[in-house]
Amino acid sequence: MRFHIVKRERCPLGQRIAFYVGAVLIALILGAIVLMAIGVNPLDYYWRMFTMGMVGNKIAFRTFENYLKVFVPLVVTSVALSLAFRMRFWNIGGEGQFILGAVAASAVAFQAGPILPQPVTLILMCLAAMLAAGLYGTVTAVFKVKFGTSETLLTLMLNYVALYFLTFLGETKAAWNFFLDETSARPIFAGFDDWVSFPGISIGRFSLNVCVILAFVIGALVHFYLKYTKHGYEIAVVGDSVGTARYAGMKVSRIVLRTVFLSACLIGLAAAFKVGTAGILSTAITDDVGWTGIIVAWLAKLNTWAIFLVSALIGVLQYGSTVAAATFAQVDSSFADMLQGAILFLVLAADFFTRFRVVPSAKGGASNGNG
Repeated sequence: MRFHIVKRERCPLGQRIAFYVGAVLIALILGAIVLMAIGVNPLDYYWRMFTMGMVGNKIAFRTFENYLKVFVPLVVTSVALSLAFRMRFWNIGGEGQFILGAVAASAVAFQAGPILPQPVTLILMCLAAMLAAGLYGTVTAVFKVKFGTSETLLTLMLNYVALYFLTFLGETKAAWNFFLDETSARPIFAGFDDWVSFPGISIGRFSLNVCVILAFVIGALVHFYLKYTKHGYEIAVVGDSVGTARYAGMKVSRIVLRTVFLSACLIGLAAAFKVGTAGILSTAITDDVGWTGIIVAWLAKLNTWAIFLVSALIGVLQYGSTVAAATFAQVDSSFADMLQGAILFLVLAADFFTRFRVVPSAKGGASNGNG
């Protein structure tokens, strides 16, 4: 029997939700099979993972504080990437831009932290990180508009340039390298949290880091920018059709450069938030948010507020898996990566079935996309 694909005229909201929930449940079932194969009770593991070990924990507020340190860089990076994706500029360089932003912010912290007031230093850290990441991202945009190069390939390669640069800083003992701890015999990064760090707002025993508030402010501003400004409208038009944008008199090259710079700047700001709360630079400073942010942006269909929801769920999955791995020695914390990949694959499959349906062809009939 032959089958062909027919575009759905409309998929009810309830049916779409059922598709997505079903996809996540199937991924969890597949994960449960893996867990049982290595001798772990999947119900116990999933309970520990999704609650992040906070149930019955007297210092659960500390766990939630640490979870927010995972959530903030991820959500800001995801929102930033969605800006470029709306324009169909495939910025796969979030990792590299994050690294450059982290290095720039750390440099300011080391140099200005001991001599300037903390609020001034924090502002300079954010500005330096945004400028460094923005310029690094704009390199790709320049090549795109001038020579028509593939932004996917170029941003991907620049990720590794930034990564090896960070590795070089972390392994080179020299008088000029102020990033390293001078008292250590082997090269390790020095901390700067004694000089500067983003403050928290005390709510009882819980401390709400100011970066969390700033992340929601950034989300609101990006939403307003995309929905209610001329620049946001231009991004939408360029994303729909470059030809239409040019016909309407829009300066496409300028729009591309401006939007990619803004996207990379926000990724740099996410990096400043990360190093400003961690108080140290490291070769694992990104926690793969550049890659995970791509997944989050697409799962949220580039909707700014949906990105916050998906980031929160992915953050629970990642941080919760780390907490659960401390209890179940048989399970590596990278189990979260496998589970995340399964969820992404199956949700994308569910998304396909919300837009299309597969029907059997009439006997002897030709199949076509319109049914």
